[in-house]
Amino acid sequence: MPPPLARYFNTTGPCDPRLHYMLPPTPRLPEARALIEMDRYFVLHAPRQTGKTTTLRTLASELTAEGDIAALMFSCERAKSAGDDLGWAESLLLDSLRQAAARSGWPEELLPPDPWPQVTPGSRFNEALSEWCRRCPRRVVLFLDEIDALQGNSMVSILSQLRDGHNARPEGQPFPTSIVLCGLRDVRDYKAASGGDPSRSNPASPFNIIRKSLRLGDFTADQIAELYDQHTQATGQEFTKDAVERVFELTRGQPWLVNALANEVVVDMEVRGTIDTAQVEDAKERLIRARATHLDALVARLHEPRVKRVIEPIVAGTSPGLDIAFDEAASYVHDLGLIRGTRDLEIANPIYREVLLRVLGDRTERFVRADPHTFVLPDGRFDLPRLLQEFVVFWREHAEVLINQEGYHEAACQIVLMAFLHRLVNGGGHLDREYAAGTKRLDVLVRWPYAGPEGERLTQREAMELKVWRSGETDPTPDGLAQLDRYLDRLTLTTGVLVIFDRRPEAPPWKERGGFEQATTPSGRQVTVLRV
Repeated sequence: MPPPLARYFNTTGPCDPRLHYMLPPTPRLPEARALIEMDRYFVLHAPRQTGKTTTLRTLASELTAEGDIAALMFSCERAKSAGDDLGWAESLLLDSLRQAAARSGWPEELLPPDPWPQVTPGSRFNEALSEWCRRCPRRVVLFLDEIDALQGNSMVSILSQLRDGHNARPEGQPFPTSIVLCGLRDVRDYKAASGGDPSRSNPASPFNIIRKSLRLGDFTADQIAELYDQHTQATGQEFTKDAVERVFELTRGQPWLVNALANEVVVDMEVRGTIDTAQVEDAKERLIRARATHLDALVARLHEPRVKRVIEPIVAGTSPGLDIAFDEAASYVHDLGLIRGTRDLEIANPIYREVLLRVLGDRTERFVRADPHTFVLPDGRFDLPRLLQEFVVFWREHAEVLINQEGYHEAACQIVLMAFLHRLVNGGGHLDREYAAGTKRLDVLVRWPYAGPEGERLTQREAMELKVWRSGETDPTPDGLAQLDRYLDRLTLTTGVLVIFDRRPEAPPWKERGGFEQATTPSGRQVTVLRV
């Protein structure tokens, strides 16, 4: 017998236990088996590259191996090209189903009929599944992966045929006992796509038959440790406890990011020996700079109207919308994996948080001409006061043009300063950003490593609070000082910087903005206030 292949951290496509480090898939979805045993139809949704396909493929194999069920997963992705042509869509779906069954290695009696029944387009999918279930000696369970690929009339037709087959089962029509729709979107979007009201249990909706909508969750910190320990057991190379904790902090357990960070350290950075937090930080920077496919696919959506409607108030710290359209947009953005939840609107994890601001600030960065090396002091520390002075010069010269051109107009000030900081800090230091809808602020921490007098490794930390003074509002300085105070408390720092952007029509001319003053926070800290 040949030796087993060396396994690795997977960042492309479904996992294979022979090739990849992976967690047991089905425990991540404990409710699915119970629903299938109850002959239920339901939705499994989660963002891309979180393990949906791997989980369903494994579950299908396990169910089939037990002997009572023929469970098959197949992809609907090919049918995307059919658009509204429902006849073509049915043919593509049935071709994909047949090919998946042929790859399964099942005995002849379990396979679908060949050829399929020839009936009127718009009924073919229903009739094909009925004929298969009529012949198959086992209960048929279907997992329709990438269901989002179906478009327009094709989506409506397929969902309607599934509903009709489901509803005819009590009358004796053979039909799959359980069907799982797997994709990005929750059931409300399938109802809307098929003409139903997503906010109501609508008898006209093909998905009033759905028992439940399940969401595949991210990894816990313990699961990340379990995954990384597989690499340790295989190679002897360890991740420190702090490194694993840092991975969880940066990713919040997003499966692709968890695997990508480890792969970056082990394969691309070729780290030998124990892996620590510094190497995890380096891997994070490399991933963000490379704009890996997963990250690019997310940021490509930033200018979709529904996405912008949700992300803009998060970056700006303003209050979100209160109408149904905003709620539906928030649900959509949550399903994409960009935000953590639909109630407390926060970006899903620190890596996404950083990527979004970097992408939005790309245009501004091209205007920044200052040399980052000139901001390093003789003792190795970072010259933050000089950076702020240079920012005033930059703001007076470029801000009006940049703000007027920025698509995220409400968050334009924050985006411009973040781009300026990123251009000058990220060569040798790190920026941590915290922002969320309704907070009316953006918190920034500059972390700058340098060597102490004895060569010891030290880190300079500088905290900033960003506020915007909008038309009709009172001066935000008192609130800003109190918020900065709380931020400094959390960081155990004695001083910081409050930046106030004046967006009022009566603000001073652009060329006159940029005044510095000293202020005292409620707890007595002396801080710098910059008004631009």
